[in-house]
Amino acid sequence: MVKINISDINISEPLADMLAPLNKEQKEILISNYTIQTYKKNEPIYCEGETPTHLMCLISGKVKIFKDGVGGRSQIIRMIKPKEYFAYRAYFAQEDFVTAATAFEPSVVCLIPMNIITKLVTENNDLAMFFIRQLSIDLGIADERTVNLTQKHIRGRLAESLLFLKESYGLEEDSSTLSIYLSREDLANLSNMTTSNAIRTLSQFATERLITIDGRKIKIIEEEKLRKISKIG
Repeated sequence: MVKINISDINISEPLADMLAPLNKEQKEILISNYTIQTYKKNEPIYCEGETPTHLMCLISGKVKIFKDGVGGRSQIIRMIKPKEYFAYRAYFAQEDFVTAATAFEPSVVCLIPMNIITKLVTENNDLAMFFIRQLSIDLGIADERTVNLTQKHIRGRLAESLLFLKESYGLEEDSSTLSIYLSREDLANLSNMTTSNAIRTLSQFATERLITIDGRKIKIIEEEKLRKISKIG
């Protein structure tokens, strides 16, 4: 983990929605207490069982939130994209982290001490509502994913994961290649299936010309057909 010069980053844009409810004095408190840190590809950001101390906002890069399961197999819980907040739920719940976070690629993260966040929340009802709304949105997404990952068949789960990655990270300049390159293991962990099943189902999708595959690059050819497969489950 390497610290960088915070003067190189304009923090106002990524934190804009959190800064918006604050008055001038409160904004100054927040701005004077954050730090910026960089993480290398595959470097842990926090580990399961650690005590949370900071709210985190991803400035650039990609981060996965995951939990190790039976037999050492991981389940990816969330994928964080720039301007999203994470790592604060456990603090509000007064518990240690029940998940872990790792950088998918070189990433820059803003960290704000949770004692500062708590102070601002108690002073500002609009900021409190902001966090209630964020937690509620995350809970709704988690509930939906739980149902989808346990009730859908393999094809439906993988199709949904590909669409989820498109919606989260977008496409490259060709307007069809996913802007994130996952290993087959990570794609399997995101889709709640074994790596062998992920490889086999990807191959089926490629044979059906729904996607094309070039190493870790996945190009979506028939998005509507993938949506139908995802809905059918």
